[in-house]
Amino acid sequence: MQRTRFGDMACSIARTLDVIGEPWSPLILRDVYVGISRFEKIQQDLGISRKVLTERLKWLVEQGVLERREYSSKPPRHEYALTVKGTELCDLLMVMVRWGDRWTAGEDGPPVLYRHHACGRIAHVEPRCSACGEPMRATDVDVVPGPGLNGSVRGDR
Repeated sequence: MQRTRFGDMACSIARTLDVIGEPWSPLILRDVYVGISRFEKIQQDLGISRKVLTERLKWLVEQGVLERREYSSKPPRHEYALTVKGTELCDLLMVMVRWGDRWTAGEDGPPVLYRHHACGRIAHVEPRCSACGEPMRATDVDVVPGPGLNGSVRGDR
């Protein structure tokens, strides 16, 4: 089954989904982010088939989100590391964590907590405006055409 391609749409959400929209991709990124970087360990953690994991890792490397590094030459073995591009995608995952912790965690609470390096406290991601520093939520913005819209009907909405 061929997956729908969103990369050519004039929409940053669609383009991002083109890279990580397949359901296993964010989970693979999460694993690499927390230090699970070898094929066998990722497969074991996720319970994903070898074929699907191979395809997803290849795609994420091709997209420049992960890099493949050899850690043993005899036999050849590789591990995966986040690139700068991949690390920035983990910022997106942190926003997803906040939503999931609030709306899906249940009575037991969040499965993991996040300690901020700068202050040492347990915290959550809070989107802020890059210009003024104030909290920035969907209800706080107007969406206006940008330079990359190119007269397209489909834009970030």
